[in-house]
Amino acid sequence: MTKLIIQIPCFNEEDALPISLAELPREIEGIDTVEWLVIDDGSTDGTIAVARALGVDHVVRMKRNSGLAKVFMAGVDACLRLGADVIVNTDADNQYCAADIPKLVAPILDGSADYVIGARPIMEIEHFSPIKKMLQRLGSWAVRVASDTEIPDAPSGFRAMTRQTALRLNVLSEYTYTIETIIQAGRAGMQVISVPVRVNDDLRPSRLVKSIGSYVRRSLVTIVRIFMIYKPVRFFMAPGVVLISAGVVVGLRFVYYYANGQGDGHIQSLILTAVLLLIGAQLALFGLIAELQGANRKLLEDIQWRTRRLELESQFGVDREVG
Repeated sequence: MTKLIIQIPCFNEEDALPISLAELPREIEGIDTVEWLVIDDGSTDGTIAVARALGVDHVVRMKRNSGLAKVFMAGVDACLRLGADVIVNTDADNQYCAADIPKLVAPILDGSADYVIGARPIMEIEHFSPIKKMLQRLGSWAVRVASDTEIPDAPSGFRAMTRQTALRLNVLSEYTYTIETIIQAGRAGMQVISVPVRVNDDLRPSRLVKSIGSYVRRSLVTIVRIFMIYKPVRFFMAPGVVLISAGVVVGLRFVYYYANGQGDGHIQSLILTAVLLLIGAQLALFGLIAELQGANRKLLEDIQWRTRRLELESQFGVDREVG
């Protein structure tokens, strides 16, 4: 028996939720059971009542508004406890075409993928501004570098995952889960692929993108954070080597003048050499320390995965695989 649970993070979605649920499938070829789960992020409207009235199988309620990242992980944990073999995540605002869910799930069912990301036609979406499109592409490039995957639309929330992939995920960001989970899956050796999906007309403005300025700031911070955490040697070592090299050049220049009896007039070069070498050495040291911390993080993630797997094995008796 293969169970798929479609999870839908919600925050004050009583108007949009009926439209989204009306499009969700109850039957998918290759799946024995399809269930729906709503994660309510502290809504103050009738989201939960609407969900129950429309036949949602499971509701997880956050005590207060906690943000998309925590809500996503709360849904994943609930899906695992409910015995899901495959988990699909979609949005409550009907952004993604639910008819493409079988396309998302197909690579998992045939065993060719562990994590499938729905790639939207970003350049064709009219309500995306040019700046947002550019940042989407830049962020996806950063994720590809950090995760060693080929995902063209990393910020997409339309995705499917196996049970084993879900066990690996651990989101630290409080803003969004999309980027971090791809990197974790890719670096854990999971097969992460993308499939093209369609999008629907915009029902309401995005709640993640409150303004272009906020989106630019958050996107740039996220990209810098990716490289700091997952590519520390490249992030710190490269500028460190440049500064050390510059310090050596300036130092040799001082030595040249000093050897010719003109050292007194170039004392600033000696000071600049010391500053460049000191800052460069510190950056290189930061890179090495961060790389060591990354090794510890991998060990902790592996321990967490093993612990979660053993808990589920004790609950369901076997460790089921799909594909």
